[in-house]
Amino acid sequence: MSQKQQDLLGLGRLEYLQALVTEFQVTESSEAKEQVLANLANFAYDPKNYDYLRQLKVLDLFLDMLTEDNDTLVEFALGGLCNLCLDKVNKDYILEADGVAAVINCLSCSNEETVVSAVTTLMYLTTPQSRQQITALPVVECMLRFSLSANRRLSNLATIFLEDYCSPLQVEEARNLTKHTALGIPLPKN
Repeated sequence: MSQKQQDLLGLGRLEYLQALVTEFQVTESSEAKEQVLANLANFAYDPKNYDYLRQLKVLDLFLDMLTEDNDTLVEFALGGLCNLCLDKVNKDYILEADGVAAVINCLSCSNEETVVSAVTTLMYLTTPQSRQQITALPVVECMLRFSLSANRRLSNLATIFLEDYCSPLQVEEARNLTKHTALGIPLPKN
């Protein structure tokens, strides 16, 4: 174990998370940024950390990373948001920050893990107020394509999305649209 790791273990939870955020902000190394963001996404899984992560503006950090060119940063940021949005306060924050649009944009990523997290996050973010945006025709059309994916996780998630979050009319409209066009969001690569 390195001295840096030993030093971090001696810190309290908030201080440790602050040290991770600071390291993310100051490091020039892409690899180090990826590792730190992965750690923050893992910490987002534990509800004990929600208040600290909000205090440290990690939700904003995750949202900001969704538009990065680095696919790994996008994957980890979306994983962190997916973990955080189960909490009502976090969900409301993400919705108010126009996080739905950013997550929808991630449906076109070539990384399957990112797409799986995007579909899951959209389901978790669905509220009566956000349902219209989340089940817009292009998204439903995308889910129809994902339901045909060879990746069972993705096809199962897309099927659940279509059955549980969309009306039969929305699904039928999207099916009719896909019969007439080849445009749309491509399936992610394996």
